[in-house]
Amino acid sequence: MPATQDSPNIVVIQLDQMTPGALPPYGHPLVKAPHIAGLAADGVVFENAYCNFPLCVPSRMSMLAGRYTSAIGQWDNAIELPASVPTLAHYLRSVGYHTVLCGKMHFIGPDQLHGFNERITTDIYPANFAWTPDWVAGERFRPTGINPRAIVEAGLCARSLQIDYDDEVEHAGAQKIYDLARFNKESPFLLWVSFTHPHSPFVTTQKYWDLYDHAEIDMPKVEPIPVKEQDTMSRMLHYGHAQDLLTITDEHVRNARHAYYGMTSYLDEKVGRILATLEEMDLAQNTIVVLTADHGEMLGERGGWFKQYFYEPSTRIPLIVRAPGRYRPNRVSELVSLVDLLPTFVDIATNGIAPEPVSALDGHSLAGLLSGGDPRWDNKVISEYTGEGVSTPCRMVRRDDHKYIYTHGHPPLLYDLAADPLEVENLAGQSGVFDVESSLLAELMHNYDPEAVNDACIQSQKERRFITETTDGSPSWAYVARAGDDARYVRNASATAAKGAARYPFVEPTPFDRNGENT
Repeated sequence: MPATQDSPNIVVIQLDQMTPGALPPYGHPLVKAPHIAGLAADGVVFENAYCNFPLCVPSRMSMLAGRYTSAIGQWDNAIELPASVPTLAHYLRSVGYHTVLCGKMHFIGPDQLHGFNERITTDIYPANFAWTPDWVAGERFRPTGINPRAIVEAGLCARSLQIDYDDEVEHAGAQKIYDLARFNKESPFLLWVSFTHPHSPFVTTQKYWDLYDHAEIDMPKVEPIPVKEQDTMSRMLHYGHAQDLLTITDEHVRNARHAYYGMTSYLDEKVGRILATLEEMDLAQNTIVVLTADHGEMLGERGGWFKQYFYEPSTRIPLIVRAPGRYRPNRVSELVSLVDLLPTFVDIATNGIAPEPVSALDGHSLAGLLSGGDPRWDNKVISEYTGEGVSTPCRMVRRDDHKYIYTHGHPPLLYDLAADPLEVENLAGQSGVFDVESSLLAELMHNYDPEAVNDACIQSQKERRFITETTDGSPSWAYVARAGDDARYVRNASATAAKGAARYPFVEPTPFDRNGENT
């Protein structure tokens, strides 16, 4: 059965490390992203969408499974999703969809499809256990090589590993749309096009750099917080990101943000190509387009960089849904998250008569919110973190305007985002918020045992590190879409080193200028 109004095609465009605050539909006055802005003008914009884990692999696996990471054992960037866990690709196939993956998904382990009928590109990152953290070694253990060189070396390039990758994803994604339009006559399809921009390092070409006046680049709204005054999770990530080893100046910050905006404009052209191809092949009117990201980017707010934080720039994500003739353009303020995509897609694919899921889901269909409102909506999101850069389970719950951040064994954080959108005043422990804090803690601990999570993380790390050391990282499990893919992009190496080597002109790694003492 081909796509119909009752069973439309679905195209997901996924960005990597895209904070919504750096996009025009979410209020940024400077960033140039006309295609994303146009998609938002024609679609439903979710103003408060969150990832369920601010790190690539667990976020994506949670999204695909519609379940929280602690429920499916997704602890970090080097852990496999069990092949027995149903994903949204399985569910859509069960109701007659042909499912295609193009670009980054960061599957770990031998199952490199997880329900997709086909996969048309390799992945950019390792598929084995090479990036397993070691909590026993502490948060300073950095298997991915993440460090502030990505910030201090920000600026221009002629070519980068990420450009290599996203040019390939754009071409393959557009070609697949041509093929689906011509040869896929039997069923509606899901096409997932997943880019790696604007993920660090912060480098872009002259064309996109020149779109912006360097002097006009906005600086972080919240200045760096001294390490001794930071909350526990932020302090752990400060050392986990090796920020104690390099001095980051205001000019470094401005350069990195300038490059990030250029990377976003580069990516916007890719989005435009995918949208134009749907129009060219007469598919736009019968295809739902979803634009989202796996997590955000701190971009220097409070002195933080990259992801992994529960602060808004890191955990909030863009979520835009365009469905011609189905959903009117609108903005939705309710709290939603990536686990909601699975039930939403199945709901849309079955015209509201979705079969009962084979396992309990944590997500809920967004169909009501997309249609204008859902009085039954439970206005809450959960996000978790157990990855590289910390050494204890961390969890966040937001209910309405209040956000509660739990770091196991350490003082909590509580913010009122209506009164304090920049999250600078910790209300935890104050007498006037006792009831709110108690209620949020109870919600956060529902079906969650931090001691059990801690033990499971350490045991899993021990097992995976043993396997990696014993086998020297073999097999790589890299998905081979073409000859040589098992060695292309980033495999067993540090991501920082591999990306640095592929940058042209080459930039010598900046020497560390500090000895690692407290700053």
